[in-house]
Amino acid sequence: MFLLHEYDIFWAFLIISSVIPILAFIISGLLAPVSEGPEKLSSYESGIEPMGDAWVQFRIRYYMFALVFVVFDVETVFLYPWAMSFDVLGLSVFIEAFIFVLIPIVGSVYAWRKGALEWS
Repeated sequence: MFLLHEYDIFWAFLIISSVIPILAFIISGLLAPVSEGPEKLSSYESGIEPMGDAWVQFRIRYYMFALVFVVFDVETVFLYPWAMSFDVLGLSVFIEAFIFVLIPIVGSVYAWRKGALEWS
């Protein structure tokens, strides 16, 4: 009933594309020189002696702005094919796209009201 032999090329590609990176990691782990010392374990700052601790705590605001950007960027990518075939799809798809756009807008208004998007 199912014609699994039609997927032989897919399975061969999947196996080969999985084995090659694994072999590359194994071979590089075996052949790479191991030299641990104080210079190797210190943090690197453009050839200058490091000052202070390497672990600097960032504020969550930077991540909030990045996440908002990613949400609207991904939304734009999903809306582009819909906009190209808008005349063919009909009213029901327009309502679905409106709901799809409305959810991030409501989320960003909520974040704005809570003060999550304030930079100061």
